[in-house]
Amino acid sequence: MIRKVVPNAQVAVEGIQDGMTLMFGGFGLCGIPENSIAAVRSTGVKNLTCISNNAGVDGFGLGLLLETRQIKKMISSYVGENDEFERQMLSRELDVELIPQGTLAERCRAAGAGIPAFYTPAGYGTEVAEGKEVRHFNGKPHILEHAFDAQFAFVKAWKGDEAGNLVFKGTARNFNPMMAMAGRITVAEVEELVPAGTLDPNSIHVPGIFVHRIYQGAHFEKRIEQRTVRPRA
Repeated sequence: MIRKVVPNAQVAVEGIQDGMTLMFGGFGLCGIPENSIAAVRSTGVKNLTCISNNAGVDGFGLGLLLETRQIKKMISSYVGENDEFERQMLSRELDVELIPQGTLAERCRAAGAGIPAFYTPAGYGTEVAEGKEVRHFNGKPHILEHAFDAQFAFVKAWKGDEAGNLVFKGTARNFNPMMAMAGRITVAEVEELVPAGTLDPNSIHVPGIFVHRIYQGAHFEKRIEQRTVRPRA
């Protein structure tokens, strides 16, 4: 068995260089690789292209990398909860590519499956389709989208073993499995790291063959992006 465990987040992010493309799993603040993001920030790397459904919030998640101007370009689907993101985008300090959420998911999945490109009707007739090849299938126009090519993918799982097998919990499954399979180097932080053979093979969401580095995360905040409760009677 190849043991893929590294001691901490700082070791897990070794090899990241200026100008690289990085993937970050999660949806909103659910299932984001908190420790890995903080470790990337501490390296001081610049001019990053970051692929993530969201861009974090001010002071947390990818918002930490926006604060330090380490991100040159964001490729996302929804970014409405980050004031600093909005400021940088409107001032043109940040290059932004907004794409349909389904297209974002499929570009991740295609990368993991070894599919270089695919056609989708999503975005046809909008700015999303500008400059892209169009073909008609069953009389309906589709645009050509390419799979992502990211040097690193950072994901967060509930449990993982020393061989890199991952199990996600609830909604945290979101973009994490697809991105775990899509990165050239995939780094997984987990809430609980267990010996190989501990996990039920039928419950594994991402096989360890896709994971290159895994470590036990610490001090997870698990913030709620928008807390909504019923008013007291």
